[in-house]
Amino acid sequence: MTPDRRQFLRCAASSVAASVPLFHSAGAFAQAAAQPAFNPQPSGWRTFDVTTRVDILDAQGQTQAWLPVPSIESDWQRGLTHDFSTNGKGRLVEDGRYGARMLHVEFAAGEKAPFVELTSRVQTRNRAADWAQKGVSEDPATLRFWTQPTKLLPTDGIVRDTAQKAVRGARTDVQKAQAIYDWVVTNTYREPTTRGCGPGDIKALLETGNLGGKCADLNALFVGLCRAVGVPARDVYGVRLAPSAFGYKQLGAGSASLKGAQHCRAEVFLNGLGWVAMDPADVTKVMRHEAPDWIKTAQHPLVSPVNKALFGSWEGNWMGWNMAHDLTLPGAQGPEIGFFMYPAAETGGERLDSYAPDDFKYQISAREIKA
Repeated sequence: MTPDRRQFLRCAASSVAASVPLFHSAGAFAQAAAQPAFNPQPSGWRTFDVTTRVDILDAQGQTQAWLPVPSIESDWQRGLTHDFSTNGKGRLVEDGRYGARMLHVEFAAGEKAPFVELTSRVQTRNRAADWAQKGVSEDPATLRFWTQPTKLLPTDGIVRDTAQKAVRGARTDVQKAQAIYDWVVTNTYREPTTRGCGPGDIKALLETGNLGGKCADLNALFVGLCRAVGVPARDVYGVRLAPSAFGYKQLGAGSASLKGAQHCRAEVFLNGLGWVAMDPADVTKVMRHEAPDWIKTAQHPLVSPVNKALFGSWEGNWMGWNMAHDLTLPGAQGPEIGFFMYPAAETGGERLDSYAPDDFKYQISAREIKA
């Protein structure tokens, strides 16, 4: 396929303990007073064109690229169209286990400047649990699937021991989920030096006792602890698209470039309520970065509304790619990946570093389509 030719795929897209001294600056209190209450509620759909551009630098021999494609259809996200241009041969493929969709591009061995650009049009909206709702059910086999361990999310050993301690005294799944959510917010912390969104290895996190990380670590820990006590839960890997409507800089995309805006969220299935939104990792992000000083308690007035709301809701300025784990990229020579939230590529038999977008090189951007 020539660089000028465009292909169109139109798819109905199927431990920082609480005892640590607190630092409350006057500026942080003023900021809390100036912001509207963080309380996302379902509303109208927003439409975005999300574009990923990959250029392979110093291509040598066989070169391939894999770009995540929005794969989630729900009452909070729906896909409309996908189109791409490339000087390679591209095809839309799907993982057979999780339904994760991707664009796989293969380039001729002599191509010195491989590139691919993918644009997906998606619609998103706020979501919030209706705690008065009853009677939502799910296929038992599906629920069993979302309690199974993965390589990054074991459910035995130290993970199970930690989960059982966290939920001691809790009887219902709602109580267990709340206890685990509170445990993650209280005992973990946002570590800004972690590369990318973190490796997501929850066993290593617990064994080292170093409970600092980013979203793929902390929300994965929430998911793994839930699964370890029999509560179905799953990671949702995606990217922030736009600023938060509630004034929190840390809860939205900060610029037109989204190459560092990847963000993992979580869902838990609660009997009678269905799949419910969760994001304890973003609570720790607000605690660490929203104010000039590191806030060490979720009861702080700047953090409290976020802590409350992210147990059951999230804002629709974010898009989910997929929920996949232990994914084998089709045709890849390198190893499987623990999760698929970043573009991946290989050249000359070597896997490129997805956490280094400037060396890779790739760029992600989003444009909101106004009615």
